[in-house]
Amino acid sequence: MRKAVLYAFVCLSAATGIVAQTKKAPAAPKPAAPPAAPAKPQKSALDKPTLEAYIRHQFLLPDSLKVIVEDPKPSDLPGMVLVSVLVTDGGPTKQTVEFFISKDGAKIVQGKVFDVRESPFAGELKYLTPGTSSVAGPANAPVSIYVFSDFQCPYCKEVAKTIRTNLTKDFPTQTRMIFKDFPIDAIHPWARTASIAGRCIAKLNAPMFWEYHDWIFEQQANVTLENVKTKVQEFANSKGLDTLQLTQCIDAKVPEKDIEATIADARSLTINSTPTLFVNGRRLIGNVDWNQLKRVIDYELDYAKKHPEESKKDEPCCELKLPIPGLK
Repeated sequence: MRKAVLYAFVCLSAATGIVAQTKKAPAAPKPAAPPAAPAKPQKSALDKPTLEAYIRHQFLLPDSLKVIVEDPKPSDLPGMVLVSVLVTDGGPTKQTVEFFISKDGAKIVQGKVFDVRESPFAGELKYLTPGTSSVAGPANAPVSIYVFSDFQCPYCKEVAKTIRTNLTKDFPTQTRMIFKDFPIDAIHPWARTASIAGRCIAKLNAPMFWEYHDWIFEQQANVTLENVKTKVQEFANSKGLDTLQLTQCIDAKVPEKDIEATIADARSLTINSTPTLFVNGRRLIGNVDWNQLKRVIDYELDYAKKHPEESKKDEPCCELKLPIPGLK
């Protein structure tokens, strides 16, 4: 009995000792964690300085060029806005580039959006209307050729000769030509005066514009800033036009507002050089030869026959484009 009690006591003591040994002292309090660093703000292309810095880096734009980021506009691309960026040297040399930016400002897309339900040239056609410009050819012609041109540009002279020589001969009723003044003042000092004179002549005698058009291009090598008005008066005299009214119109720059409107359309179309042609909205740049132009016209005529339900909508020598690598 004594042994049993002793044995129980030893077991109880051992168990108590084990418990006592496993009981740990209270742990020291852990030091407080340092406050979390504030989240780094995310860049957004909707922030104008951020977008400007990004574009300067992408296209190697020097500080001498000014970058103007315009306010976002709604776009036809779901979830994105349209932002136009103007790059300029501070003078007449400029280039507009359009970017689609996601509404969270994270993604940038440079390109063009097409709607399969519309003409692939719908964006161009909205800026291509005759307005006050001179037109040669029937108004209901299925093919319209808009020519953005500069009377002092040598390549414009060649394209004008090509079109005027061949268009009425090969397509007398199927085409019309619309002349759009786009004088590049920075490199062609008398081109604007020549454009003003042409429009003044058209006001006096509309069909006479086309004779003037052909004549001024042929006289290109003989015309200077100093003698352009005298040369125009000589032409007017030879055609029996009222030189007094013509001179008053030129001196007052009566048509200049119309010319500026055409230049604004050219800028909206991102035209950076002359000549630039649009055949039913399809852009052709530079000294286009007749074979190339004829192929395009033939294609448009054939397309119109095959798709009668799609009615026609009315819609680089002299280059002044910024030399930006990768920016077209």
